[in-house]
Amino acid sequence: MYRTHTCWELTATQAWTQVTLCGWVNKVRNLWWMTFIDLRDRYGITQITHDPAKSTIELPDVKSEYVVQIVWEVIARPDNMINKDMATGAIEINATEVKVLTKAKLLPFPIVDEPNTSEENRFKYRYLDLRRKKVLDNVLFRSKMLTFTRNWFSDKWFVDVQTPIFTVSSPEWARDYLVPSRINPGQFYALPQAPQQYKQLLMVGGIDKYFQIAPCFRDEDPRADRHSCEFYQIDCEMSFVGQEDVYAVVEWYLNQLIPTLSPHKKITVAFKRLKHREAVDQYGSDKPDLRFGMQLVDMTQDFVDSSFSVFKDTVATGWAIKAMKFENKLLSRKEADELTEQVKKNKAKWLAYICFDPEWLKGSIVKFLSPEEVQIIKAKTGAQDGDTILFVADTYDVVTTSLGRLRTYIRDKYLTIDKDDLAFCRIEDFPLFEMDDTGKLDFCHNPFSIVKWGWEALKNPNKLEIYSEQYDLSCNGYEILSGSIRNHDPELLMEAFKMVGRGEDEIKQKFGAMYEAFQFGPPPHGWFAIGFDRLLMILKDEENIREIYAFPKSGRAQDVMMGAPSYVDQEQLDDLHISLHLPKEK
Repeated sequence: MYRTHTCWELTATQAWTQVTLCGWVNKVRNLWWMTFIDLRDRYGITQITHDPAKSTIELPDVKSEYVVQIVWEVIARPDNMINKDMATGAIEINATEVKVLTKAKLLPFPIVDEPNTSEENRFKYRYLDLRRKKVLDNVLFRSKMLTFTRNWFSDKWFVDVQTPIFTVSSPEWARDYLVPSRINPGQFYALPQAPQQYKQLLMVGGIDKYFQIAPCFRDEDPRADRHSCEFYQIDCEMSFVGQEDVYAVVEWYLNQLIPTLSPHKKITVAFKRLKHREAVDQYGSDKPDLRFGMQLVDMTQDFVDSSFSVFKDTVATGWAIKAMKFENKLLSRKEADELTEQVKKNKAKWLAYICFDPEWLKGSIVKFLSPEEVQIIKAKTGAQDGDTILFVADTYDVVTTSLGRLRTYIRDKYLTIDKDDLAFCRIEDFPLFEMDDTGKLDFCHNPFSIVKWGWEALKNPNKLEIYSEQYDLSCNGYEILSGSIRNHDPELLMEAFKMVGRGEDEIKQKFGAMYEAFQFGPPPHGWFAIGFDRLLMILKDEENIREIYAFPKSGRAQDVMMGAPSYVDQEQLDDLHISLHLPKEK
């Protein structure tokens, strides 16, 4: 046996007993008369003392990150020497034997809370990065959350089913990751973007409550809240449920998970409900952060006959004008220019503003507005002295998107938000259809969602006003859940597909198993999927989702530690009947 105890479990109760520890040397301090070694394992740190006056052993040469085995006698510290900052601060160790198990060369970065090195370097040596307490804590928290989740859903009679990883390509949303088949030349598997078809087939099969902490694979560009290549979701499907039944499970789970694993977090907004159109109208986003105000105010009709020609022409064109109050802030010209650059990044041509300075009005459009218009602005936005009102005039989509993202930018740069507050918002009534870039009708979100109000709704001549029973849940500005009640009526499902120009043959080809299964009595069913990684990121106060994986991909979608993706031998390509046509080097 290499060790009898771990570094966190020793207390004064073990005083005057002999124990053996193993771990990494966290720090060595040599004083004139004795040496102190801080020994670290994943459980904690224990301080070992070597006093030549009391010890008969000669201490070997030990350095940081050496792996050592130490046999020692536990000694209780006097009351006035107890270190209350350490779990093992009530004892100290008198080493009787120190053995170096392995040595370590100079590390590429120190094992400290904030190493002065790049993310790519940390990921290249991730096995060293895992020794850092902050990184280790995330890994341990993930393990606890996985265990809690599996136990919670299993206790509620959900069946944990592992669905296939190698499946059929169905490029309806993101890009697939394709896997060539050696046995079937020229044919490909696809890694699942989500287990959707399989879990719906489980409902047809009578397994009425399914869940899985499912791996999903999508070839999407990475960003701060979206990991490259792969992610995990708490994936659920239930039979004989409506939207309220689904949300009852979601809220039940979250209301027990959060106090159990993150008791310091406070749910300050408890599942507020907004229709999709309301969320975009009021916050410029379908995943609004409700921890602060700054709602968008529509002022389009207030400027129909404006003395300001730009606003008047905007209304005449059929476009929109919205305002947003920046409370207790009078913008400088430099700050206003900075915010203008932000809205321009989202296709807005400009940003107008008025500062309600107690002494006089100022801003980019003050001289163009009548006193009556200023009073209307003040009344509708609730502006007070010391506030700035921001305006964007453009198409509805540009106005809402640019102001919504400006709202988030202002939050991050100017506002103080309690990171322990959690604001949940249910987004409902998503449009079933949208116009694509070519002006063609297409599905807006999940095409398998049931049409709200059924067959009657499809008669609406304005197809963009047909809604689905799809719902999202946002938390602090992040989408953490998607779901819908499924369209289990094969005829209604087929009609919805026909409306976007997809015939029965195409449906049978791409979704053949599900189409066939729906001929044999599918039950009404619905689903939700919680972004496991994204929720974990919020609970751990991480700004980048990569930090909550044990072995993350870099921002360039690379595993820099293992060297993936990589080129493969021609022999492997020949086995798979693949010929590469790479661009010629310039």
